[in-house]
Amino acid sequence: MQTGSMRIELATAPGDPARPNEDWAATALPAAGRGGVLVVLDGVTPPPGNGDCVHDVPWYTARLGGALTELSGSRRDIPLTEILAESIRRTADAHRDTCDLSHPRTPQATVVLARWDEEAVEHLVLSDSALLLESPEGVVRAVLDDRLDRLPSDRLVSDEVADAVARNKEGGFFTAAADPSVAGRAVTGRTPAGDVRALAALSDGASRWVETFREGDWAGCLALLAKTGPQGLIDRVRELELADTDRTYLRRGKTHDDATAVYVEL
Repeated sequence: MQTGSMRIELATAPGDPARPNEDWAATALPAAGRGGVLVVLDGVTPPPGNGDCVHDVPWYTARLGGALTELSGSRRDIPLTEILAESIRRTADAHRDTCDLSHPRTPQATVVLARWDEEAVEHLVLSDSALLLESPEGVVRAVLDDRLDRLPSDRLVSDEVADAVARNKEGGFFTAAADPSVAGRAVTGRTPAGDVRALAALSDGASRWVETFREGDWAGCLALLAKTGPQGLIDRVRELELADTDRTYLRRGKTHDDATAVYVEL
């Protein structure tokens, strides 16, 4: 890993200015030494009647994100899966006495968590947000949890069907909600520090550039982030959304989604 300065940029935008942004993102650097942490959460928007919980999704993502940032930065001896489990437990304890945490639509989120130091870059991805890792040679690897994409489309005709047959169940897909054991379902890994030049985390509102509009591949997405920064990527996604008037790409999806991107050059 280089010993010079680090470039870190972050941008987020709500899908609808009239509604709270349910994404959450943070980066943290140690007071001494070399390393850092990034966290990106994409809150799951509930349908009407989201169970017996007095808290909204932004409350949940802020609580979970804060715990993830604090623990991953201060407890570097703990694996990321244990950090996610403990962060879910802390967040659940904060509203266990007032809310029904067993409801399938209790507040929840996707998770991207990365931590780096002189030795390695560790990563954890849960559900459909994305992490990109670029090598010194410019090769880009996308770390994805593709279980949601692998579900037959007829199983996800509505949020209610997703709750009933797919969400946080064996054979389906998993999100961070109130059960700490879901941390064991995350996609994790460790890459030698010398093999990573840059990394980026994207909520699915930002990864639409690749996954929905097919403007380019993941390497092209990272190149755009390096050139224009996270805000440039989000601005381009918004242009593409507005241009898709016949919904060739968006189909039944919402026109605008909350979009968040974090870019780090090591």
